[in-house]
Amino acid sequence: MEIKVNFLDKLRLEAKFDDFTVIADQPIRYKGDGSAPGPFDYFLASSALCAAYFVKLYCDTRNISTEHIRLSQNNIVDPENRYQQIFKIQVELPEDISATDRQGILRSIERCTVKKVVQEGPEFVIEEVKNLDADAQTLLALRPDSNLSTYIAGKDLPLEQTIANMSGVLANLGIKIEIASWRNLIPNVWSLHIRDAHSPMCFTNGKGSTKESALASALGEYIERLSNNHFYAGAFWGEEIANASFVHYPAERWFKPGPKNALPKEILDKYCLNIFNADGELRGSHLIDTNSGNGERGICSLPYMRQSDGETVYFPSNLIENLYVSNGMSAGNTLAEAQVQCLSEIFERAVKREILEREIALPDIPQEVLAKYPSILAGIQSLEEQGFPVLVKDASLGGVYPVMCVTLMNPRTGGVFASFGAHPSLEVALERSLTELLQGRSLEGLNDLPPPTFISEAVTEPNNFVEHFIDSSGIVSWRFFSARSDYDFVEWDFSGKSENSNEEEAATLFGILQSIGKEAYVAVYDQLGAIACRILVPGYSEVYPIEDLVWDNINKALLFRADILNISNLDDAGLCALLERLENNELDEYGDIATLIGIEFDENTPWGQLTVLELKLLIHLALKQHEEAHELVGSFLQYNDNTVERKLFYQALNAVLETVLDDNLELDDYLVNFRRMFGSERMDAVVGSVDGTIRFYGLTPTSMKLEGLDRHHRLIDSYRKIHAAREKNGNCD
Repeated sequence: MEIKVNFLDKLRLEAKFDDFTVIADQPIRYKGDGSAPGPFDYFLASSALCAAYFVKLYCDTRNISTEHIRLSQNNIVDPENRYQQIFKIQVELPEDISATDRQGILRSIERCTVKKVVQEGPEFVIEEVKNLDADAQTLLALRPDSNLSTYIAGKDLPLEQTIANMSGVLANLGIKIEIASWRNLIPNVWSLHIRDAHSPMCFTNGKGSTKESALASALGEYIERLSNNHFYAGAFWGEEIANASFVHYPAERWFKPGPKNALPKEILDKYCLNIFNADGELRGSHLIDTNSGNGERGICSLPYMRQSDGETVYFPSNLIENLYVSNGMSAGNTLAEAQVQCLSEIFERAVKREILEREIALPDIPQEVLAKYPSILAGIQSLEEQGFPVLVKDASLGGVYPVMCVTLMNPRTGGVFASFGAHPSLEVALERSLTELLQGRSLEGLNDLPPPTFISEAVTEPNNFVEHFIDSSGIVSWRFFSARSDYDFVEWDFSGKSENSNEEEAATLFGILQSIGKEAYVAVYDQLGAIACRILVPGYSEVYPIEDLVWDNINKALLFRADILNISNLDDAGLCALLERLENNELDEYGDIATLIGIEFDENTPWGQLTVLELKLLIHLALKQHEEAHELVGSFLQYNDNTVERKLFYQALNAVLETVLDDNLELDDYLVNFRRMFGSERMDAVVGSVDGTIRFYGLTPTSMKLEGLDRHHRLIDSYRKIHAAREKNGNCD
């Protein structure tokens, strides 16, 4: 993690990381003002807090209350060497906690990350640089030996060269990548989390059987998401980019809707229109680009090559973002390598969906076949030894598709996790199923898995598939676990046999799509210095239902974005109009405003936690509609999960509104004790919100210029880097 330090007045210092700011000072005896803890105090507190976190994690996963658990840490200093210290952590546990859990809690503290790092003895490297921001790869610690050449299936270049090339691409773009975490819970299964140090909202997870393959996976996914704008999906890119010569890519085209808001003739083709507009309900306004919000410019459309005949077809950027999310994107050393990964991912998710929704029982892979892959078998056996039964299944549906499945059962909680992987090579598909299982997860994270069900409606519900797409944490049918499989096991192999194996495999996978009557559309992006592509298979590779284009389109943000950002300046008429739109658009009242309008607010602020319900409540207050506001306060306090400070504000507001709305009560009779209960500062805010002298308490003023939204500006800064690279490197075909 990158921590930037600013020098303040006297001995005060300011450390900034992610969305947090920490102030440090020195005690008065060391000529400071004692206005904040010292740096070493933060270090001491970090180990105590880390220990407490692991205690809380242990207790939460076993439904043990922490209400009466107390934890304390003392540092005992050696009188002859003040750098030699003992950290004594003591835990007080209630009598009703079992002996087993007592030992479990103490053992959980042993896992404290701060403790382990200190015990390992971190290495400090101190150096001078000309420009902190210019050393883009300073945080990418794993640097494979360039003299080695480690080839793995599916890669056209050695891992070492792949990592060097991809790291170089990101460095040339000025993106400082940091490795936030590594995980290696079982043999031959590695995963890591990487992110942009300046814009940590841009992150990816990598997985593989080695550290190097996991890093290559993470870097490849990072470049694919940059190339396809996935990091910035749904976000407002600001007025400058919205009016630039291009918004997404230099080769984009903008088409105006026809008469009566009809779809432009230039977009899509007959095959796609039969899928996306089968009922004739799709209109031009449904396809306005969300990122720019520039409806006057028309419909931003991106060129894709139709695989069957090489013709160019224009897809609205809104349609792609709305339905496909990240499905079918990849980067590679070569175009064929990227296409194989794209198509494998498409088959993995489509076949997974078919298996889950049809509640198909898959055949087990025979032990003699598993024995051919000892490194994979070692990981599976390690999970079994740690108490997690594992089922290894052939998901090819009779040898038709290159898909495998590894399913983990958690007897501690009754939950299950079905992980799928795909690749023309059975071994690689199986390895991906296993590594996907533990990508970014701790063993404790496996305690949150949902149990299976015989209720078919719960499995086939569209949102369940979305959960499976995001992190495979959706519900699985008990029928999936039947010993009587619906297909026979096939030891399939779709891999290429020549030096151009990826080209062969890409042709094979495209052929499978053709055999099931599906058309594919391909876009290639190379302006950033690496090859990336995206493949769309209409009617097959969508993540969200096609109906969402009409009924739940992400560009509903355009109905609200400007007014919500300008809310502090709206008059009563404007507020009434905004409130009416909020009421009439079937929004989830507990959905967050940040997602609705595509703005990256700081999550630690009222803006970052603002929900549709809370916004409506604040508008009613601003309009002095106290009865309506009081009704929503009750819902907020009952269901919303917000900060203690914000909850206390609404508790105080609830009390004041009840007093004001009761003709038999006078607010002045209660203010003294309200102030004693909630504090004068909070009560001033509440009373001001009720009498109208304070509007939208806690929401700092901003506008479409995005003033004060540092987190969102960092996201736009990241996008500007790739926008500039595309402008420099010209058209993409």
